[in-house]
Amino acid sequence: QVQLVESGGGLVQAGGSLRLSCAASGRLFSSYAMGWFRQAPGKEREFVASISWSGVHTYYADSVKGRFTTSRDNAKNTVYLQMNSLKPEDTAVYYCAARQSRVDTYYYDRREYNDWGQGTQVTVSS
Repeated sequence: QVQLVESGGGLVQAGGSLRLSCAASGRLFSSYAMGWFRQAPGKEREFVASISWSGVHTYYADSVKGRFTTSRDNAKNTVYLQMNSLKPEDTAVYYCAARQSRVDTYYYDRREYNDWGQGTQVTVSS
């Protein structure tokens, strides 16, 4: 089990950029696949991006592909989500999630994840 704390959210104009961070506690961070999800008011939590424990494999939702990039620094127990060309429809609470995995792969189903952060608000104004 890991504890996750997101940061970096805020208010930004359309077309702008933000970088979210997710800091994890625990010594086994490098064995966890990590995911980013978001939830807008009145909507279900949806997948955004995932990265394997090595950082080699990544996967993105079609809605963010080409605009968002996830990366990780296992030495710092941190995963990042760089968000560029933001749109008003990107407005949501963003969550990071962790799943211990023997296989170096990504996961896009939220039911695969055991540990979640508290979320950080991202608001994109038009």
